[in-house]
Amino acid sequence: MRLYALLKGIAETALPDIEITGLFSDSRKEMGEGSLFVCLSGRKFDAHSAIPELRKKGVSAFVVERDCGIENQIIVKDSREALARLWANFYGNPQRSLKMIAVTGTNGKTTITTVIKKLLTALGHKVGLIGTCANEIGDEVLHAERSTPEPDEMFLLLRKMVDSGCEYCVMEATSQGLEQRRLCGIEFELAAFTNLTQDHLDVHGNMENYYQAKKILFGQCKTALISLDDPSGERLMREISCPKFGFSIEKEADFYADAICLRPHGSIYWYCRGGKARKTEIRLPGGYNVSNTLCALSAIELLGYDPDVFVPMIKNIDGVRGRCEVVPTGRDFTVILDYAHTPDALENILSSVKECAEGRVVCLFGCGGDRDPIKRPIMAQAAAKYADFLIVTSDNPRSEDPHSIIVQILEGLKGTTTEYIEIDERREAIFWAIQNARPKDTIVLAGKGHEDYQILRDGKIHFDEREVVAEALESLK
Repeated sequence: MRLYALLKGIAETALPDIEITGLFSDSRKEMGEGSLFVCLSGRKFDAHSAIPELRKKGVSAFVVERDCGIENQIIVKDSREALARLWANFYGNPQRSLKMIAVTGTNGKTTITTVIKKLLTALGHKVGLIGTCANEIGDEVLHAERSTPEPDEMFLLLRKMVDSGCEYCVMEATSQGLEQRRLCGIEFELAAFTNLTQDHLDVHGNMENYYQAKKILFGQCKTALISLDDPSGERLMREISCPKFGFSIEKEADFYADAICLRPHGSIYWYCRGGKARKTEIRLPGGYNVSNTLCALSAIELLGYDPDVFVPMIKNIDGVRGRCEVVPTGRDFTVILDYAHTPDALENILSSVKECAEGRVVCLFGCGGDRDPIKRPIMAQAAAKYADFLIVTSDNPRSEDPHSIIVQILEGLKGTTTEYIEIDERREAIFWAIQNARPKDTIVLAGKGHEDYQILRDGKIHFDEREVVAEALESLK
C-alpha cells in the first residue's frame, strides 16, 4: 500500500509516496526497506529509543510522537491511536461495512456478547464475535489470545468478517484495550456498560483510572445502553452526551426486569419497556444472568427488532462455555466451572449456587500472579460469604510463588468461620475436592472457566479442568 493511502485521515507528510511493504510496532520483528515503524511509548520500553538501530536495518519511515531529529519521521499526537487507524486503512476500513456492537464492564461481557450474537443469528444474520473465549466468524471458531485484540489482529478479523458476509460484529471492549487505543477508528452502533468492580488495578492504578478507561468507549458510539444497578453506570449516564438508555433488574428504567423467578437451571422474568411486558424464560441460572440477558434483549430492541419476535427466542439459548458450566460427573455431587476471578463475580456465582444447593457449596479458587494483589484478601472474603468450605489454591501464578499468593489470599479469611484447606498445586486441589466430595455437594471451580491452560513461571502449559475432573473421577474407581 502507498504511504499516503495508509496515512489518510491520520497525518500529512512531505515524504515521498513510497510503497509500504510492512507495518510494524514491535522493534524485535524482522523489517527493512519499505517498512513503516510506529513508535509506541510503553510503561517499560519507549520504542523511540530503538530508532537508530532500526534505521540501520533500512526502515523507510517512522511514526513518532515527538521530533526525533530524523528526515523520515511522521509526527502524530498519539502513536497508539495512529497505529489502530493505520491498520484500519491497511485492511480497507472493514469496520465501516459492519454494524459494530461493544460491551464493556468488569463482569458479564462474554455472556452478553454471546447472547447478542446468538439472537442476531436466530434473526437471520451472519454475525462475527470478538471475545475472551474465542473469535467467531459466523460458525467458524478461531483462537482468541486477548479479549480485545491488538489492532493488526482485530482489523484483519473484521476484514475476514466482511469478506465472509457478516453484517454485524459483537465484541468485548476491555479497559486495557480501550486505554491502549486499540479500538480507534471504529464507530459503534451500540455500546453497553455492565458494571465496575475491583479488577485490573495493576494496570490502571486506581478505580478512577479504571472507570475513565471504560468511559472512552462512549465517546465513539451512536447509542449507549447502561446498567443503572451499578453506581458507576449511574455516573456514566450523567456524564456522556450520546443518546443513552438504562436497564435495571432492581428498579424501573428504560428497560427493566420484573417479577423475577430464579430457578436452579434458569430463570423466568418479565422483560419490560414502554409500558409493555413480555414473559421471558432463560436457561442461564442466577440473578446476574437476568441482568446479562436483559442487557442483550435491550440491545436487540435498540437495534430495531420486534420484541414479540426475539424475546421468545432467548429460551432456546444455552449457557456460555466456562460460565456456570456444569461438568457431568455421574455421581451424587455436582461440579461447576466458572471464570469468576473478581470478588463481585465470585459472589455472583456462589450466591446463585447457594440459592438452589441441596448440600454444601465448596469453592476452589486462587488469584493470578503478577496481577492486582489488593484484591486477593477481598476474593477470600467474597468466597467465604456464601461457600461452606473453601479450597484455596493457585490460578495462573505466572512469575510469582504460588504459596506466597495463597498467604495473601488467606489474610481475608481472618475473622471468618468458614472452613478451608490450602493446596498450592491446582491439579492436586481439584483431585482433593473430588475425592472428598460429600453427597449433594456442589463444587465450584472458579477462575479458569473456558481457559484450557495455566500460566506458570516457566510458561504456559495445557490445563483443561474438564479433563482434570474426568481424571479425578476415574481415580474414585
